Amino acid sequence: MALFRKKLKEEKEVKETNPNARIKVLGSGCPKCMTLEKNAAIAVKNLNRDDEITHVTDMKTIVAYGVMSTPALVIDEKVVSSGKVLSPKEIEQLL
Repeated sequence: MALFRKKLKEEKEVKETNPNARIKVLGSGCPKCMTLEKNAAIAVKNLNRDDEITHVTDMKTIVAYGVMSTPALVIDEKVVSSGKVLSPKEIEQLL
């Protein structure tokens, strides 16, 4: 189990390396957060864009955005959705 936790920690660190990413998914890494991240990637691909998507799991950072319910989606440092999983089409409209 310790090895598994270490791997998850390393993955989270990699995802949080770019604080200036245009698109951010805020959440603890739960299945809903992961689905929102996948849907955002699909939306970016559908629009033929190369925007980087960052997954932020640090609770202090999430609270600093004023988010009380995750998953949340941030585009250009503005929280555009909180507490629900958006479809790729909904994310495309926001981009």
